[in-house]
Amino acid sequence: MSSLPTIQRMMVEQFDLKIENLTPDATLESLGLDSLSVIEFMFNIEDEFKIKLPDERVEIKTLQDVINLVDSIVAEKSA
Repeated sequence: MSSLPTIQRMMVEQFDLKIENLTPDATLESLGLDSLSVIEFMFNIEDEFKIKLPDERVEIKTLQDVINLVDSIVAEKSA
C-alpha cells in the first residue's frame, strides 16, 4: 500500500497546498518547503504512521523520496 494519499492529505492540512500540485515528482523546494518545514513534517509523519524514521540523514528532495522512505519503514515494521 502506498502512503501517497495520506502524505498528500497531511501536506494539504499542514501547509495549505493544493492536492493537484502534490505529485510524486514534485520537489519539496518547489512546494515552498524549507528545511525546517520538512523536519517538522517528518515528525508528523512519524506520529501519523506510528513509525521511527532513521537517525542517519536521508536525502529527501521529492515527494516520491518521502513516500519511498515511509513505505519501506512501514513494510519493515509489518514484516
